[in-house]
Amino acid sequence: MNNINVCSNGSFEYEYEFYIAAFSMSSGQLQLCLGILIIYLITMLGNLTIIFLVCLVPKLHTPMYFFLSNLAVVDVTSTSASVPKLLFITLTQDHRISFSCCMTQLFFFLLCVNGEVFMLTSMAYDRYVAIWKPLQYFIIMRKNVYIGMAAACWLFDVLNSLLHTLLTSVLQFFDSRVINNFYCDLNSLVDLSTTDTQGRKVFMLFELYVIFIVQLILIFISYIFIFSAILKIRSSAGRMKAFSCCTTHLITVILFYGPAIFLYMKSESEDSKHQDMFLSMLYMIVVPMLNPLVYSLRNKDVWEAITILKNQRMLRL
Repeated sequence: MNNINVCSNGSFEYEYEFYIAAFSMSSGQLQLCLGILIIYLITMLGNLTIIFLVCLVPKLHTPMYFFLSNLAVVDVTSTSASVPKLLFITLTQDHRISFSCCMTQLFFFLLCVNGEVFMLTSMAYDRYVAIWKPLQYFIIMRKNVYIGMAAACWLFDVLNSLLHTLLTSVLQFFDSRVINNFYCDLNSLVDLSTTDTQGRKVFMLFELYVIFIVQLILIFISYIFIFSAILKIRSSAGRMKAFSCCTTHLITVILFYGPAIFLYMKSESEDSKHQDMFLSMLYMIVVPMLNPLVYSLRNKDVWEAITILKNQRMLRL
């Protein structure tokens, strides 16, 4: 499974091809494709709406909605990196993907996973400051502070994703290059390598603890302070209002970390390949669809922003 490319000097070079297993079904392919397409369209509509609202409505020019718009960018990118290829595979039954496309998909997958982790941590810190130190909130969370936080997250994400992609691109692979997933994920590619990857696996495990576990601990600590501050509020109405400011973020954290932790911490077996694939689909495709719904359904600011844009459009007409 190699492509032969002709170089400018007349020589030949070979490009690996991988085979994405995806969902092998004897029937129901069209229904599966239609379901994935609907989820993808809802994801794009919801997240792009969040991005446009935050950009166009001054009322949403706050740290919380700035981080939310960044999270929406991550969700749009992650689904766009994997779903179109999955739809193509489902419709055509052509499971091949070129080496360069696979590495590109891997880069954006790592970029978005890391981006989601850091944005959720930044949002947890924002909620901590808003509830623990409300009078100093706009002093602490100044514009240059939250923009700097997001820029640092994106810079680290790009460098880290590029590092892993370059290290993966120099590996040698078996002749049978079947990826037991619906996209090019790092673990599957490392498992397919004939190169000694023991040191690479140790590095990946170290990063798992540093990035995922440490960030989750930071979120957990933030919520310890948040809940302790909420319990000190005397009025029940005040406690409910403060708690409602955090519930949407807390739901998003659970939706993302739940399946991700279960997927990467459980023991590996051949019988669990389909289970792994569905868990990957949950946090790669379904969660990005749910994020804008979670943040908009119970959020008065978002609905007011939509009303403002509607009124502005009517005035222009």
